[in-house]
Amino acid sequence: MLRLLKKRETLLLAIIIAMIAGFATRATGFAEPANLVNIFNDTSILIILALAQTTVILTKSIDLSVAANLAFTGMAIAMMNAAFPGLPLIFLVVAAIAIGAFLGAINGYLVWALEMPPIVVTLGTLTIYRGMAFVLSGGAWVNAHQMTETFLDVPRTVVLGLPVLAWVGIVIVLLIYLVLRHTPFGRATYAAGGNPVAAVYAGVDVGWTKFLAFVLSGALAGLCGYLWVSRYAVAYVDIANGFELDSVAACVIGGISIAGGVGSVAGTVLGALFLGVIKNALPVIGISPFTQMAISGTVIILAVVFNARRERNRGRIILRDQAAKETIGKEATA
Repeated sequence: MLRLLKKRETLLLAIIIAMIAGFATRATGFAEPANLVNIFNDTSILIILALAQTTVILTKSIDLSVAANLAFTGMAIAMMNAAFPGLPLIFLVVAAIAIGAFLGAINGYLVWALEMPPIVVTLGTLTIYRGMAFVLSGGAWVNAHQMTETFLDVPRTVVLGLPVLAWVGIVIVLLIYLVLRHTPFGRATYAAGGNPVAAVYAGVDVGWTKFLAFVLSGALAGLCGYLWVSRYAVAYVDIANGFELDSVAACVIGGISIAGGVGSVAGTVLGALFLGVIKNALPVIGISPFTQMAISGTVIILAVVFNARRERNRGRIILRDQAAKETIGKEATA
């Protein structure tokens, strides 16, 4: 029980519950089940995007282009739906995932084959993908009346008390958990980020693992492109602007180490929900947007400090255990 209470995820869950209870005293109905469902539904896209970011960060990389990928893919799919309303929805969803995966593969190739720093690559493609969205649309918007009813309504359809969008978020959480914990790729992801040198000796292709992580990240960003434009019934160049930082923040708050190799799917989900509760609650209780930004930034810095201290303490424990083993070995030989 004591070990459970020390876990990062348990602490974060307790903080989220305390926040909900505290905000409920200021905003009537905030803790009502219907409002909590709305918060989860609103946060579902961030959860998926944060999980995309998680797969990359675990390999000791970062993807700053996920939101730009979302914007380009969302624009492309919305324009496709407006121009060819007879196309089946499943075709559009698969096309969104494929486009996103292709954009992610570009990032992965540059990082893997050309050995360019991930932050430099994705900072560049962030601008490129946003520019591509502008060139594709000519700066024009795609509005709700140009999209088909099926395209817009499916994510909003309520099934068993939750919108389809929320169910998609739940399914993606389960899939990423299974991939990271129970597949060779998932184990390679942790190994590549935790200790790249040891991973190579263990037979892990670190470059290829990073490439696949970027492809998976891009595919999830592409899916989010469709979910975003259907959820908000509009596509324009600046959609999801700044969401790449929110995705990184969710990972950091959830305990994903920027140094790679450390973190969990549960932590990322809770980190995203933490931000979701804040973003939904602060406007309700009358906090200005600028103060909201300051609060979010403060939380991120505190999370980074907490992670750094935890990493340092873990390093001390490892060194202490190694020293103890060496001492026991020397005494045994003596």
